[in-house]
Amino acid sequence: MSTTENKVPIHETLLVGALLAVSAGGLDAYSYLIHGKVFAGLQTGNLILLGIHSFSADGPGISRYIISISAFMLGTILVRLFQQHHPNQHTPRQQLFILGWELFFIFLVSIFSSRLADHWSSAVLSMVAAAQLQEFRKLKGDPFTSLMMTGNFRTLAANVADGLFLKDRQAWGKAVDIGVILVSFFVGAALTGILTPHLQDLTILVSGGWLVLAMLVLVIYSKRTNS
Repeated sequence: MSTTENKVPIHETLLVGALLAVSAGGLDAYSYLIHGKVFAGLQTGNLILLGIHSFSADGPGISRYIISISAFMLGTILVRLFQQHHPNQHTPRQQLFILGWELFFIFLVSIFSSRLADHWSSAVLSMVAAAQLQEFRKLKGDPFTSLMMTGNFRTLAANVADGLFLKDRQAWGKAVDIGVILVSFFVGAALTGILTPHLQDLTILVSGGWLVLAMLVLVIYSKRTNS
């Protein structure tokens, strides 16, 4: 890791952020392709789809979007309660707990996906996405999201503008970091699209694999700092 990354908490480094983004891209692609065209993390998309279908012939189908949005909010509340009980947590232990929470539910979905109604599977995945968004909100000290890329595109464009017209070298560095996050998210979604016809319900384990790698990074860092 670079010197710059060593100055920030390990969970805010580019490596961890990229692993989270590739997992999130796969998570949303999976829930959309396998579980009724509902997004696990992109609740803006679910709100749009809810609006589109609310007054159409597909009106009864809107419950899948409402359930996903509600599950996302519930997941956020649960993680927020956990954070309130650990307000001064500066070690990777808290992030490891959240990643473990995500992996547990991803594993459950991979097992029971074919037995559960789509809206319940997507609801569980929405809680997974909510946990990630609530816990991992910074990249090298700056706000970022591994789930929803609109804000990241804005950050990328703003930093490119500052780099070009203000000759700000630091802005170029931030632009590169955000570019890596965007590409990682795209790769996660693309891999899921490629693998879904072959792995079907088990494709979600690929997203889980990226989270396992993120956990390994945190564990290795913890051992180094404690030695």
